[in-house]
This record gives sequence, structure tokens and C-alpha cells, in this order.
Amino acid sequence: MAFLHEIVARKEQELAAAKAARDLKAVKARVPDAPPVRSFSNALRKGFGLIAEIKRKSPSGGDMRPENVVEAPAAYARSPVVKAVSVLTNTIDFGMGIEDLQRMRAAISKPILRKDFIFDEYQVYEARAFGADALLLMANVLDRDRMRKLFELSREIGLDVLFETHTKEEIESIPEGAGLYGINSRKFMTSAKVFSGSAGGGADLSIELDTFGLIHHLPKHAIKIAESGVSPAKAAEVIKLGYDAILVGTSLLKAPEGVEKMLEEFERAIGVE
Repeated sequence: MAFLHEIVARKEQELAAAKAARDLKAVKARVPDAPPVRSFSNALRKGFGLIAEIKRKSPSGGDMRPENVVEAPAAYARSPVVKAVSVLTNTIDFGMGIEDLQRMRAAISKPILRKDFIFDEYQVYEARAFGADALLLMANVLDRDRMRKLFELSREIGLDVLFETHTKEEIESIPEGAGLYGINSRKFMTSAKVFSGSAGGGADLSIELDTFGLIHHLPKHAIKIAESGVSPAKAAEVIKLGYDAILVGTSLLKAPEGVEKMLEEFERAIGVE
């Protein structure tokens, strides 16, 4: 089984446990009491900046520095270069859950993205109920029909959707009306759609920054986000290509000098005063 399929299989188990503890009806009942949605899209239109991520570990990067994970929420809240925050909610593989997202929402005034392997309407309602302002849908996990249905549901309940892509074919699969496109340079090297019955391939977690050249296939109107592998030294190149934001996590959370110092490096590279 491909690496990506293994992660999604673990997420299915995690989702089943969440549904057993709190069914869909109970999750929907929480939505009216959730805090108002803040526009993720509008935040990214206010000049080039970062979507700064928080997680405790990752399958490719191992454990983050615990002191950086603790420091991150306050540092992200203060930093002028951070436009929005991405919270991983895959407990098994990334060490954080939906309750952590709720805590981040309370601690940070900037829009919050739920980043996860999302494939079920339950997860969309759960994101809204626990305070997310946007969520991620992955084109290498979902087939066209499921992506469209989850996109429509997300918009219906007020959430922005960031579509993550790795190839020209994935870009072409994104539903009409999408406004947020991410290109991820981390290569899973599998074209299998986990939820369309295709067989899996191998896994290659190398970063291939040339992938960012796919920006030329994105709609002109789209907000364009470069995901994975962008250091402060590479930020100028990404800006020149035409991206509106960088999604960055591991380099912040594993920085020996700490999150604050690494954010200052990004600020200097991007030219934020």
C-alpha cells in the first residue's frame, strides 16, 4: 500500500472513533454556537505573507521541537508576515487534533485553516463547529465528484477552501468556482485517487521546487499558495513567480534558533516592516 494510502487509512480509523464519540447530529448542533467565520481569502489578499503551520510531528519530518510548538501560537499572532495559520488535525500522524484547532482559534485572531486528509462531510461540519475559517481539500486524495460535493458543502456553511495540487492534471480536476489554489512541492509520486478505487503506487517525499512552475496553469483570478520547501532564501523566487503566499511549517517548528527568529528571517526576505 502506498504511503499516502496508509495515512488515509489511519485517518479513516481516527474519523470512525470521532463519529463514535460525537455523531454528525451532535457536531451540527455545535455549529450555531461556533465563532463567526473570518475570511481566509481576504487575509491573503493583504500583501504577500505566510500561512504559518502548527503541528507536533510529521511522517516525513519526525518530531518538531517541543519548545517551538509551544512558542508558535503567540509568535504567529504577533508576526506581521503571518496572514493566517494552518492547524494539522490528524492526531496519529501529526500529533494534533480538532480540539487543538479550537485552542488555536481562541489564541490567534488571524484566520485558521484546518489542514487534514478530508474526505467526509462530517469533517467539514466538524471544522466549522470547532472554529476553522477554511479547510484543505487534496486533489491527490479525492476524485472530482467528491471534491465538488465537499467544496459545495464548505461554501454553504461559510468556509473557504484551499485546494492542494501537485500536477497539471490535478489542477484541471479542481471544481469550477475555486478561488484558492495551493501547489505542493512535496512529491507523493502517486496518481491514484484514494477514494475512486484506484490502486496505489510508491511514495517519494522529496521536495521538488520546480513544481512551483505549475503556477502558469492556475486561473489568473486565483489566490496562489506555494506549499512545502520554501525557505527565506527561496521566498523572493516564489514571489517573482507570482504566488500570493507561502504555507510553511517544518522550517519554523524545527528551527534551532526558535520560531520568532525564523519568522524575522522571512520578514526580511519578504520585505515586511
